[in-house]
Amino acid sequence: MATPQREKFATQVDPQILQAVRDLARSEGRQLQALVDEALADLVEKRKQQRPRAHVMAAYQTSHEEFAPLYRKLAE
Repeated sequence: MATPQREKFATQVDPQILQAVRDLARSEGRQLQALVDEALADLVEKRKQQRPRAHVMAAYQTSHEEFAPLYRKLAE
């Protein structure tokens, strides 16, 4: 199986975010670049769709079903 071609790039990121991602990679036993690849792929897919992800809409629907009367009162 061929290794996918990689391209290096440089950027800057908030130190707290970078540390959180490093910690996450360490806790999952994965390389930092794997998490960066995953995050970038997720961003691209999300922007292509331009709609909320299914789990977000499911949470909204559940909330709306449970609290619809409250939301109506707040809107008044």
